[in-house]
Amino acid sequence: MTTITIDTGDGAMTGYLALPKAGTGPGIVLIQEIFGVNQVMRDLADQLASNGYVVVCPDLFWRIEPGIDISDKTEAEWARAFDLFKTFHVEHGVRDLRATLAALRAHPAVTGKVGAVGYCLGGKLAYLMAARTDVDCAVGYYGVGLQDMLGEASQIRKPLMLHIAGQDSFTPPEAQAKIHAALDKHTSVTIHDFPANEHAFARVGGSHYDASEALIANGLTYDFFKRHLG
Repeated sequence: MTTITIDTGDGAMTGYLALPKAGTGPGIVLIQEIFGVNQVMRDLADQLASNGYVVVCPDLFWRIEPGIDISDKTEAEWARAFDLFKTFHVEHGVRDLRATLAALRAHPAVTGKVGAVGYCLGGKLAYLMAARTDVDCAVGYYGVGLQDMLGEASQIRKPLMLHIAGQDSFTPPEAQAKIHAALDKHTSVTIHDFPANEHAFARVGGSHYDASEALIANGLTYDFFKRHLG
């Protein structure tokens, strides 16, 4: 496993680093779900790297407990994940992502722009990166709680893509309606709906994984990154 150490201003945070075969390329900040920097996140980082990107997945739970690496396979792990989610401080997370963005831009392997992509909790943070940082573009998969942060939409200046699961139990229809009402006409935001899918439909091996719909969403994401990152 290749790791990078990031100075957050409050202490050192590690991140999983994946490099493309060419050794250099545009950068992507990969933002974790509530299970930490686990095998799913490392595989996603490696997949993005295989497409030519320099990828860092920071350990955003480091302030709670460094090195969280759990799965979605047992009730005990789900309980731990929800405890971490409740304890996690969003403002600290954005601060740490801003530090990750700066570290990635300064990395010798990064040749140009830097984007971000996040899932679940990470989808929420990807939205906030678009609103609060100068990241070059961002993608959020089934972000939680976006309906409570729509007042920040006016701050989004760079391209943002959102994938919304129509049957998402964490984002009910009324929340989705608010998101669409606020963002559909935003010139920097593109929303793709997956009406038949539940939360985490793109998590490989998860109970709601839908390979065909994940393939569509991921294709849209890669096209988006190719357009905006090169």
